[in-house]
Amino acid sequence: MVEIKEVLRLWKAGVKKKRIAAQTTVDVKTVRRYIAVAEGCGLAPGPEPPLDDEQVAAVVAALAPDTGRPHGDSWQQCEAERGAIAKLLADGVRLSKVQRLLHRRGVDVPYPTLHRFAVAELGFGQRAPTIPVADGKPGEEVHTDTGWMTLLEPDARGQRRRFRAWIFTPHVSRYRFVYPCWQETTASAIEACEAAWEFYGGVFRVVVPDNTKAIVHTADPRRPRIIDDFLEYAQARGFQVDPTRPRHPKDKARVERAVRDVRDDCFAGEKLLDLDDARRRGRAWSAEEYGMRRHTTTQRMPREHFEADEQPHLLPAPTTAYDTPLWCEPKVGADQHAQVARALYSLPFEWRNKRVRARADSATVRLYDPVSRKLVKTHPRVAPGHRATDLADFPPEKAAYAARDAASLITRARSHGAAIGEFAQQLFDASPLPWTRMRQLGMLHGLIKRFGARRVDETCVMAVAADMFDVFRLERMLKSAAAPAPPSEPARVIPIGRYLRPATDYAVLPCVAQAIAEGDDS
Repeated sequence: MVEIKEVLRLWKAGVKKKRIAAQTTVDVKTVRRYIAVAEGCGLAPGPEPPLDDEQVAAVVAALAPDTGRPHGDSWQQCEAERGAIAKLLADGVRLSKVQRLLHRRGVDVPYPTLHRFAVAELGFGQRAPTIPVADGKPGEEVHTDTGWMTLLEPDARGQRRRFRAWIFTPHVSRYRFVYPCWQETTASAIEACEAAWEFYGGVFRVVVPDNTKAIVHTADPRRPRIIDDFLEYAQARGFQVDPTRPRHPKDKARVERAVRDVRDDCFAGEKLLDLDDARRRGRAWSAEEYGMRRHTTTQRMPREHFEADEQPHLLPAPTTAYDTPLWCEPKVGADQHAQVARALYSLPFEWRNKRVRARADSATVRLYDPVSRKLVKTHPRVAPGHRATDLADFPPEKAAYAARDAASLITRARSHGAAIGEFAQQLFDASPLPWTRMRQLGMLHGLIKRFGARRVDETCVMAVAADMFDVFRLERMLKSAAAPAPPSEPARVIPIGRYLRPATDYAVLPCVAQAIAEGDDS
């Protein structure tokens, strides 16, 4: 087009055709053809009207008509079946299956012709249009992704281990940071974020991950649920988590291809002895190699771009290490203990055989109601294999046995009588076997419940006086002793009735008495 425009410009300026050919190194016959077509399009020599792009485009179109070959009969058959083909493709039917379905109907179309028709006329195989998204504010967002990297060098046993890497990419500067790890877990995600904040010298306000199970509990485009461990960490560091939509890699297109680039450019061909060596390599690559290489999109060096535009807008970097908590939902056993981080912690009696929500950090273990989220119990954290038991969680009658507290059993016995207390103390001191004397003290309390404290105390007076401290002989003494006589019944006094009739009511009438005296029996 530039060549044609130059020829027409010189022609309109009055330059001869051979001179034009000499200046533009175009054959004179070609110059004559250009000028003839231009005259056919209404152009004429002279400065007026001035030559514009539309006139040049019209000449180019006349010089280069559509040279495409005419469509054959197979194309016409595709045109006749346009509706059926479009419907099948819209239903997700493969194009090769569409060809076979057309063949069943007696329409034989070669696959290349069918493919050209579907692409040209029906938009088959064309991707949806991509709309570029603005970068946003500096220091606002950082995208993160994770993927498998290369193998480490053989260890002492000759085995090579493959590692993963967390990759952070700021939305504006593209200054990447790479942090290798063994597994994609919540703990490794928190550890990688801590290393990233130290590398960047601050905290980004929004972290945009994919829907990894290490961060996202439930993936949802509008209301995603973040794992409690990572959400608590985000609250502690002051940033928010904004996951992408499931199965939408374009939501974080700036970092989606970073896994392959980091694997091939950072770790490929390197001899890495262990994970620490891989982390040193990732940090050096991020700062010295990738960070000082001109980015093809921003046309700036990522490190300089970040330090100039993004770093001043970051939140302050953390100054203390984060105490990563452990969340779990253990079941409380029949012994009223729940296992958290391989240690046992007691709960009240009503929580037996139920589940609780537990949070353990380096200092404390908190146990919550999983439904209402209310705090149930707090314990200081103990080492794995140990237990933290609060005797107040057990019923009073079982707390002493749980703690092997013989002193409390002796105190309870002393409350029933001085002789009983003395007998219990001597009983405890007489036996070196801890559980045997605990059971004998329990038997003594059973005798108190069975025979009454007064009777047992009277018997213990005789036992202490005779230096007899055997609970079994005490039981025989209580059984062989005469049972106390039951108290005599009080005299029964018949109360005076309220409605007794007077004696005159039972006397004989005077007329009847006179008749009896006269001998009249009638």
